Amino acid sequence: MHDIRAIRETPEPYVKGWDAKGLSGADLVAQITALDATLRTAQTGWQTAQAERNDASKKIGAAKAAKDEAEAARLMAQVDALKAKLESDSEAEKAAGQALNALLAGLPNIPAADVPLGEDEHANVEVRRWGEPFAIANPKDHSTLGEGLGLLDFEAAARMSGARFAVLKGELARLERALGQFMLDFQTTEHGYTEVSPPLLVNDAAAYGTDKLPKFADDLFQTTDGRWLIPTAEVPLTSLVMGQIVAQEELPLRYTALTPCFRSEAGASGKDTRGMIRQHQFYKVELVSIVEPDKSDEEHERMVGCAEAILKRLELPFRTMLLCTGDMGFGAKKTYDLEVWLPSEDRYREISSCSNCGDFQARRMDARTKAAGEKGTRFVHTLNGSGLAVGRTLVALMENYQDEDGRIAIPQALHPYLKGLTHIGGKAA
Repeated sequence: MHDIRAIRETPEPYVKGWDAKGLSGADLVAQITALDATLRTAQTGWQTAQAERNDASKKIGAAKAAKDEAEAARLMAQVDALKAKLESDSEAEKAAGQALNALLAGLPNIPAADVPLGEDEHANVEVRRWGEPFAIANPKDHSTLGEGLGLLDFEAAARMSGARFAVLKGELARLERALGQFMLDFQTTEHGYTEVSPPLLVNDAAAYGTDKLPKFADDLFQTTDGRWLIPTAEVPLTSLVMGQIVAQEELPLRYTALTPCFRSEAGASGKDTRGMIRQHQFYKVELVSIVEPDKSDEEHERMVGCAEAILKRLELPFRTMLLCTGDMGFGAKKTYDLEVWLPSEDRYREISSCSNCGDFQARRMDARTKAAGEKGTRFVHTLNGSGLAVGRTLVALMENYQDEDGRIAIPQALHPYLKGLTHIGGKAA
């Protein structure tokens, strides 16, 4: 959500910001200010009419006490007329308020000043690169590897659930579990995140507060009682401060969770239909930070480093990309993507996205902070990132650690979680 006062008083950053997102910033600001003016006029009219009605009501008693029936009748007629105006102004205020809120709720966050301009991923900027791509002759993709080992079954998953699901078996299922536990342990012990086991179903308020509703309702799964399956643990973790005033001394709050995530992939028709890159259900370790407004830029860099550290520990080559205005998510003011090397595709693919949302989500969920001794409150800043997507990390491990016989070596960092297992599978079929 956006600060209507800021749009009213300093519209230029919003015009520029929405233009950078491919929208008509000037037209949007004009619509917003017109609705805002209508709303404020209705509010002022209602307040004036209410004051006049109260004054006339008091005078009715005085007129009757003075036995001035004509004046009393005139005042009563005035009260009736003012009642009709109050109802009219109230309806106008309600209509303008709903229209203004609906418009603001559908508008994306404003990009930070240092975000590169661009329409799509081709304008993203590489910030740094770590590790050299593995030299693998004729690499197999993860689907071929997993199916060849008899540990990955897409056909069985399709029979019971449809497309974009997978069944993992045996050592591969163990490796997936180990990856999730390693990531969770690493972020809690090495980086100080607090582990949380959150609900997997949330209400409208939580989904709206984290900018998933109303714009992305089609990307979510909804239960028959109106709750939403979480598309990421960002939703419940950030919602821990929904409607709260957090003491400034308690910040930053850093949360992490390993949860299944559920996405309809409504807009992904024809994309990554084979394999585990894009699925309806997957595991992910999420990182969420709640910080003071002037600390979010610093926290953003820290969060990216926490996600990068997982890939470094697993010795997976990756690069860090600063996303351009046209490729950023709806709620982000600045986003870094981590892209891991996939030998079968001979390119880097996204494995983590870390975003600074500023006060965008905090305004939607009314999450504030207050310093000791001060009366006023400020909206917190919220950040979220993958630390990491477990399924995509598993894909990267399978492809980068394969050998010519189809076996998959296990990185040293995961050995403690697998009780001596150093490779998966024998010779592939």
